[in-house]
Parts: sequence; structure tokens; C-alpha cells
Amino acid sequence: MLIPVRNMAGETVGEVELRDEVFGARVSKPLMHQALVRQQANARLGTHSTKTRGEVRGSTRKFYRQKGTGRARAGSARSPRWRGGGVIFGPQARAKKLQTHKKLRKGAFATVLSTILIKKK
Repeated sequence: MLIPVRNMAGETVGEVELRDEVFGARVSKPLMHQALVRQQANARLGTHSTKTRGEVRGSTRKFYRQKGTGRARAGSARSPRWRGGGVIFGPQARAKKLQTHKKLRKGAFATVLSTILIKKK
């Protein structure tokens, strides 16, 4: 595939031959999407975290006795029901890394380059 080379004035000064395997690849939107999702997921840090009732600092004694107060059965002060208690299903730190096969990554890159070249024409 021959592409014209232009100078700053827009005049054609030569031609460059581009490989069809890279710049003439078939455009695959699902492959580009997969590569983009992988790139964005790997950019995430995954350091957000909340404390569960077992990780919150504080006593584990009962607030008041089980029966006879006229109030609900209260357990530990660090229960999620109380202010200052743990969080039930909060976010936990974990790795968000995704992997893609090398051939798929190369194919996605070739698809992007081919798409750029098609839009330039």
C-alpha cells in the first residue's frame, strides 16, 4: 500500500510503502473494545477499601442486657447497625488486572492503525 508523503504546505513530496499486515488489517470492533477495556482496567489502582465489623476498632461487649430493657437486642458496638460500626458489603482492595493474548493485542493494534489510515483517506 503506497501512501503519499506531504510537506507542511500540503504538496506531495514522495511516497511511503506501508505493510498490509499492519495498515490493511480487517477492522474488528470487538477486538478494539476488548483491548480498550483491558487498558483501562490495568490503569486502575484497586486500593479502595472499607472496614468490616471484624476490622473496626472498639469493644465487643454488649451495650445492654439481652432482655428486659424494652429495646431491640443489641450486640457489639461495632455492628453495622451502629454509628462507627463496620460496613457490610463495602469495597475491598483487590487487583483489577486483565490479560489478553499477545496475538489479540497485536491484532487490536493493527486494527486501530488501519482505522486511522482509513479515516485519513
